[in-house]
Amino acid sequence: MDRFTNTRRVAWTGLFLAAGLLLGCGGDAMSEPEPEAAQPAVPEHDDYPNPFAGEPMWGDLPGERTFGAVSAIYPAADGNMWVAERCGANFCGDRPEVDTVVLFSPEGEALKSFGAGLIAWPHGMFVDHDGNVWVTDAKGFVPDEMVPEGLGHFVIKFSPEGEVLMRLGEPGVAGTGDGQFNMPSDVLVAPDGTIYVADGHNAGGNNRIVMFSAEGEFLGSFGETGTGPGEFRDPHALAMDSAGRLFVGDRANNRIQLFDREGNFIEEWLQFGRPSGIFISADDTIYVADSESTSGANPGFGRGIRIGSAVDGAVHYYLPDDVSDLEPGAEPVTSGPEGIAVDGEGNVYGGEVRQMMVRKFTRSE
Repeated sequence: MDRFTNTRRVAWTGLFLAAGLLLGCGGDAMSEPEPEAAQPAVPEHDDYPNPFAGEPMWGDLPGERTFGAVSAIYPAADGNMWVAERCGANFCGDRPEVDTVVLFSPEGEALKSFGAGLIAWPHGMFVDHDGNVWVTDAKGFVPDEMVPEGLGHFVIKFSPEGEVLMRLGEPGVAGTGDGQFNMPSDVLVAPDGTIYVADGHNAGGNNRIVMFSAEGEFLGSFGETGTGPGEFRDPHALAMDSAGRLFVGDRANNRIQLFDREGNFIEEWLQFGRPSGIFISADDTIYVADSESTSGANPGFGRGIRIGSAVDGAVHYYLPDDVSDLEPGAEPVTSGPEGIAVDGEGNVYGGEVRQMMVRKFTRSE
């Protein structure tokens, strides 16, 4: 089929977004309308080449452990890969003995681990210029699933050896006040040390970006619930390009929003689908994990990873989600690659929630 230009793509997907908002989730829930039909093999907006080969079940955890859900993943400067997995399931609050943060070699060998008993639900991750590892604990209250006292609703900063250096937020307490969070989804540290936190993991939640100084002092916040410029419905991912523009994955609004460092809106991009994770490499290549697009939630887009330019928003590649386990004609459930990271060799890593694994994608041509 004819390839959309970026401008035409934004226009068409804007129409789809508007239609989805009329039908879609409201209030505090994130439920979506029931799909009317299964997606085509190549979704309408995803006619791009895929020069990557996927390797499922990448990485060997220490001992007899198996992966739980993974959305927190980020490269170390030395070529290794940090992963925070949810303790063999989708929750760590009842397994305080398990180290949830693990460093892997490029070959998938576990090199070291830490974080036991410190995080209930690891969700977002960032590694700063000093090698410190930041993780968001995005767990909120779930009936019949108690989060241990002092866990949830905060951001934790570890040294590369696992020493706790800082906590942001009020652990165990969901709030809307300055310096409080309600299920923070992601964290990013800018080159000048400013800390940005996406707050929080719910389309009807705080829906804002909170800023702190390098020392953890609250600086301010921007955003509120809505669909307009500078408004959010589940700000789920953060990244920054070489020009200092902040990219926010506004997942339930099916878009990426771009801001300057002070939080002033620049523009929105719809062509990367329904973003759960964003990674921008040093050469301003943008990698976007879409774990949620369905024919009901984001018509015309499939789940998977889209790769393009963070400079002009052009999409170059589409790595479709593996749906080989589905019955013919069945609609994919959400998940697949949600967290996303890229190593120095250009290999792409997708942290998967429902499938409970990391999938590594290697350039095949």
